[in-house]
Amino acid sequence: MSDWLGRLVSIAVIAGSGAFVTGALAGPAWAAAFLFVYLLITASIGLRDRARLARWLKNPNHEEIPEGEGPWSEIYAQLHRMQRQQRESRASLSHVLWRFRQGAEAMPDGVLVLDADDRIEWMNPSAEAHFGMTLRRDRGQPVTNLIRQPAFVDYLAAQHFGEPLLLKGPGEGDRILTVQLVPYGDREKLLLSRDVTRWERLEAIRRDFIANVSHELRTPLTVVKGFLETLSDAQLVDEKVYRRSLALMTEQADRMQHLVEDLLTLSRLEDSRTPLREEPVDVPALLHAVVAEAESLSHGQHRITAGIGPAWLLAGRDELRSAFSNLVTNAVRYTPPGGEITVTWGIESGEPVMRVRDNGDGIAPEHIPRLTERFYRVDRGRSRASGGTGLGLAIVKHVLARHQARLAIESEEGRGSTFSCVFPAARMAPPSAKAAEVTPIRAA
Repeated sequence: MSDWLGRLVSIAVIAGSGAFVTGALAGPAWAAAFLFVYLLITASIGLRDRARLARWLKNPNHEEIPEGEGPWSEIYAQLHRMQRQQRESRASLSHVLWRFRQGAEAMPDGVLVLDADDRIEWMNPSAEAHFGMTLRRDRGQPVTNLIRQPAFVDYLAAQHFGEPLLLKGPGEGDRILTVQLVPYGDREKLLLSRDVTRWERLEAIRRDFIANVSHELRTPLTVVKGFLETLSDAQLVDEKVYRRSLALMTEQADRMQHLVEDLLTLSRLEDSRTPLREEPVDVPALLHAVVAEAESLSHGQHRITAGIGPAWLLAGRDELRSAFSNLVTNAVRYTPPGGEITVTWGIESGEPVMRVRDNGDGIAPEHIPRLTERFYRVDRGRSRASGGTGLGLAIVKHVLARHQARLAIESEEGRGSTFSCVFPAARMAPPSAKAAEVTPIRAA
């Protein structure tokens, strides 16, 4: 205020002096007085508006921009426009940042922002899950303090960001990540992470599958090739040895044929482009045929009983037959002679259930979750001796999945096993006027 008054006094003195000189030179005293007052008022208004502007600039508020007169009104109007443009620009930038953050937070891949010193500036929820971090707790931390694996530390130090790095996730789980650093700005970086656990498992399954198929085929091929070489080199072959060799070669050839057929069946079941051919299936007639086949395979060494209700299913006949046959013949193969096998079919709690129960050796608990894996065997030597391909339960699992059904396995060592196929109630179908013809299908 004192500064404003000082300026006003200075202007008044200058204006008064100017008015006095003007009056003395140009005319009467009243003209000089008028000029003095005019100059004083004009200077006062200018100082007032300037003081308003100075106060507003100390604490800008777009809702309280001062009002002025003359040229000051244009100045204040321009300030108002600039303020509005700034607000709109800030709002637009905030919206863009908000959308970027929303998009980054919704990404299934992890995004972690590092500054020039490799300290954490921001991360999305996927990155928090991948690395076991939280933004609130770990912001500002060096990333190498939290991801301590030597491979990652070397990758960060090498500054070779062209290729991603395969990394085991933190914690005791088996999560596998690929991480890649992307430089941007002034030595800043984005650390991108992706959970590839499923793909690595599939790759491991593929490798195991190829190894198992190669092993399963190599054994019978070695046997066949050995007998062929023996017969080719011999001058005279005893008829008994000759017939024995032919029988063993035929057995091994059948084993290879069964394996190839099961592989083709499994491939067809896994192909989503292969439609399920649904029709009303006479399950009682189908199971009676399966039980008859099991009795033939058993050669009277087992007691096989059946309790089969009248329910029909809307299903793929051949696929259903393959699944049921695999379960029943597996029970025959893995139940010692003299054992009992029971096959039942009926409605339980409103759902159709096919169950195969035996009193064989049973299965240890650690093996049960893996029984439906391809080529998985509890006892490899015994499985091969029984004539199985190791694909039977994998086929059962895929057939049931195509029918929205599930496989339940209960077993206890020394007391036998129970395999149950539980179908949804929606799969039940009314009996057809003509009983379905059932053709035998070989079981794996």
